[in-house]
Amino acid sequence: MRKTITTEGGCLSIETGTTEPDATTIVERKGLGHPDTLADHLAERLSRAYSQHTVQRFGAVLHHNFDKLALLGGASEVRYGAGRMTAPVRVLVNGRAAPMCGGETIPVEEIVEAEVRAFFAERLPEVSDHLDITFNITSNSSPGAVLTGDAVPDRTRWFNPRSIDDLRERRVRLSNDTSLGTGWAPENAFESFVRELVNYFSGESDFTLSHAWCGSDVKLMGYWDGDQADVVLCVPQKSRHVGSRAEYVRNAETVLAECYHMAGLRLPGAPARFRLNARDVPEKDELYLTYTGSSIESGDEGVVGRGNRVNGLITPLRPMNLEGANGKNPVYHVGKLYNIAAQRLAERLHEATDGHAQVHLVSTTGQRLDQPWRILVRLSSPDVETDKVQALVAEALEGFPALTDELVSDGIVLS
Repeated sequence: MRKTITTEGGCLSIETGTTEPDATTIVERKGLGHPDTLADHLAERLSRAYSQHTVQRFGAVLHHNFDKLALLGGASEVRYGAGRMTAPVRVLVNGRAAPMCGGETIPVEEIVEAEVRAFFAERLPEVSDHLDITFNITSNSSPGAVLTGDAVPDRTRWFNPRSIDDLRERRVRLSNDTSLGTGWAPENAFESFVRELVNYFSGESDFTLSHAWCGSDVKLMGYWDGDQADVVLCVPQKSRHVGSRAEYVRNAETVLAECYHMAGLRLPGAPARFRLNARDVPEKDELYLTYTGSSIESGDEGVVGRGNRVNGLITPLRPMNLEGANGKNPVYHVGKLYNIAAQRLAERLHEATDGHAQVHLVSTTGQRLDQPWRILVRLSSPDVETDKVQALVAEALEGFPALTDELVSDGIVLS
């Protein structure tokens, strides 16, 4: 059943009794040391640091976006029991940021450089002294500043405000783009397992704390048909902690044993097959052996938006979009706000209806942020009180100011 409700800014369509997702699942997740994840998380960290500085100094988040950041891999030399960087990782800080407010200069490059170096010191310490940071940060105004005389168009002040009163979003928040936010819930057991397994090998865990050789550039592609799992997994090892080919092979066997153990706990009764580092050719010493634990050391690249979605997974058989949320301004960039809001709303609707939920929020550039052009809610539960759904949607749309504050202060790491 479908019910369409006209809203102030567009319309809300609620579909009930929709088909549950098929059990077949294809899912990918990139770990914390994957170049794309590094780019995503660094861009978000730069946005947060800049936002915190301008809020503290001027009382508002000034205009910026770092969502075009890219990482260009360096070069390394890898030996059993040793290794070193031979060429730096290039950090291309691409984007825009207001360089001043009310005549007071904002130390944009100093903020960015400090955060870049701190990020790599925490995430890949072997790289932190081998960085080449290039600043491609402009303060050019967006299209639409038409000159009609001696007056200065308001739009040209967006990245050089006389005060925070020049920020239009202080009066009304308008969508910066025509874009789409997508969310769904719940995850199935296999999707949750994929997230947990990649986190286990790429983040701080009992395993990584007790196995110093485990690198963080983990990547998993999994297939699930509802009864059995087939997984291809890449887990690097750090060369200075691996003294020989035989030791590398033993470590790989340890990783595989952990995979089967965790599958037995999280997917009980389901047959599982794991293939680890499928490109390895041990007899030729062609191995996923790295100095830093990440392929960023040896020519690989990372770009914002090419990795995990806001929910931390890449799920081509689920509703999803290609929006890169990390590094976008948390005040009015719909590519960030709509995706987070859609995911959280889907989770709320799942809890409220005990069924599957999909949410799609579609914006129109220049229109009110809290009045999407189209809202589509799909629920598998046939008996749903649409008034309650409408109330949850309204609550989500009213929550953008609080979401902005959360992104700026609490440091949510997307994906």
